[in-house]
Amino acid sequence: MGLSIGNRILRKIVKNEAMAQDPPEIYGWRVYLLACSACFGAMSFGWDSSVIGGVIELEPFKHDFGFIGNDKAKANLGANIVSTLQAGCFLGALIASPITDRFGRKWCLIAVSLVVVIGIIMQSAASGNLAPMYVGRFVAGVGVGAASCINPVFVSENAPRSIRGLLTGLYQLFIVTGGMIAFWINYSVSLHFKGKSMYIFPLAIQGLPAVLLCVCMLLCHESPRWLARRDRWEECKSVLARIRNLSPDHPYIVDEFREIQDQLEQERRLQGDATYWDLTRDMWTVAGNRKRALISIFLMVCQQMTGTNAINTYAPTIFKNLGITGTSTSLFSTGIYGIVKVTSCVIFLLFLADSLGRRRSLLWTSIAQGLAMLYIGLYVRISPPIEGQSVPPAGYVALVCIFLFAAFFQFGWGPACWIYASEIPAARLRSLNVSYAAATQWLFNFVVARAVPTMLVTVGAHGYGTYLIFSSFCFSMFVFVWFFVPETKGISLEHMDELFGVTDGPAAEKSSSWYSADSVVTPKRYVGSDAYNGTL
Repeated sequence: MGLSIGNRILRKIVKNEAMAQDPPEIYGWRVYLLACSACFGAMSFGWDSSVIGGVIELEPFKHDFGFIGNDKAKANLGANIVSTLQAGCFLGALIASPITDRFGRKWCLIAVSLVVVIGIIMQSAASGNLAPMYVGRFVAGVGVGAASCINPVFVSENAPRSIRGLLTGLYQLFIVTGGMIAFWINYSVSLHFKGKSMYIFPLAIQGLPAVLLCVCMLLCHESPRWLARRDRWEECKSVLARIRNLSPDHPYIVDEFREIQDQLEQERRLQGDATYWDLTRDMWTVAGNRKRALISIFLMVCQQMTGTNAINTYAPTIFKNLGITGTSTSLFSTGIYGIVKVTSCVIFLLFLADSLGRRRSLLWTSIAQGLAMLYIGLYVRISPPIEGQSVPPAGYVALVCIFLFAAFFQFGWGPACWIYASEIPAARLRSLNVSYAAATQWLFNFVVARAVPTMLVTVGAHGYGTYLIFSSFCFSMFVFVWFFVPETKGISLEHMDELFGVTDGPAAEKSSSWYSADSVVTPKRYVGSDAYNGTL
């Protein structure tokens, strides 16, 4: 049977063994629509995180919320307002795992979307009062943080193995898209709005992704792997067949369904009906599970210590520090920055995630990001911009480095960390693993959001030390990935245990050694859409 144009394009840009072997029907519109629907939760993440950085630079907001005093006092107040969201996100990510395991991925995403909307209403109605602003950002953060945990789990449990990196990576694409839209809204209101509406409108409109998440998830099915864990086997098989666009008795569906059954049976044989605390103990006492949890956690620490969210949140301030004058001009620069991020993320998802792979993408972007940050820090230290004078040629190179940094981040550390966190855990530990990873991400996001405004004022002249610190972290991340992070492209979720040395044996693991960073588990072969070769 001939391939559709979409399938032919997909097979040209995604280069892995699973893509060549699996039936083309599984790449139908349903799986993309499902992934995009869930990823509106990620858009809330990017939108909420980015809009506030521009809002706190608007004069009506500064006047109403009391930005008075010296530069350090103003920086502290801005950092408090910004970082309250991240504090709520940390709590939301921690509580997401038990609630999504109990109530399902679909309905939890719907619930957290409503929580986000409530928080945004409180922010929009604050009107100069700090208390409702803090509470509103914290409440919205709880919803955004929970969504950041549930969203990648839901997508990875529904995605075909050959494009799981692409679909799970949509999470990052929606984050940067939300951020880009927020940047341009901030720029637009600085030109066309006056008074309180200048900051009320961008705060209110950030609820749109949460509304879209709620509406779209009402139209989606529950995750088939969650249904299996609740022993709803017929519904599991039916949903799996529908998502894959194949009949329930097709060899591909039969085999994927059997893999889900076998892994769940093995887990229950080893663990029985495990509670949340049983799963927590299993994660940290079994070496193969502990390795995966630690990889996910350290990847998220590294992701934040690149400094990306320092630029995302405080982009207008950073552009001003590099010599860009005027609120509207700095907000325009952040809008261009957002476009660069979205474009780079699209390139990564289409051409690199499932072709070049996750590990290699992390390696080369570690060095590239470090060099970009290093140049910015050296420029600010050696030849800082002088107020009232035009930006020198070296300054324009520093501005270009900001945009290059954004592109390099989206080529690796942005999407790849979420892909790893959601795909490497055992099925029973997936939501818990992503919960730990997301909570870590939000904790260090909070640390960066709280510290950077003060760092830009206190760590060296013009804050040059801030960039050098982030540069050092970027270079050190290369070493971590080289020794400890394996490649996972094209490997089914049910084969991750093999990659990390977990077996059917009594100890449930190969405890003698670490795995090779380039280990590969060979996928089963499917020929076309109507034949199956069961050999490995």
